[in-house]
Amino acid sequence: MVKKLLEYGIKNYSINELTVNEDNPLAIAFYQHMGLKTYKRTPLDEEGNPYPLLYMKKYTG
Repeated sequence: MVKKLLEYGIKNYSINELTVNEDNPLAIAFYQHMGLKTYKRTPLDEEGNPYPLLYMKKYTG
C-alpha cells in the first residue's frame, strides 16, 4: 500500500523528495529500495526537537 502511494505521488505530483526520521531504519531501507538517496542530514527536526532527519531525493537520469 505504501509503495503504491509513493509511486502515485512520484508519477502524478512529481514528488521526488521527503524527510524521514533517522531512527526509523525500516522506512529508510524502504525509501532506498524505492530509489531515493540521502542528500542531507540534520540533528534536529523542523521544530527543533532532537530527532535527526534524513532528507532523501529520487534522482532521475
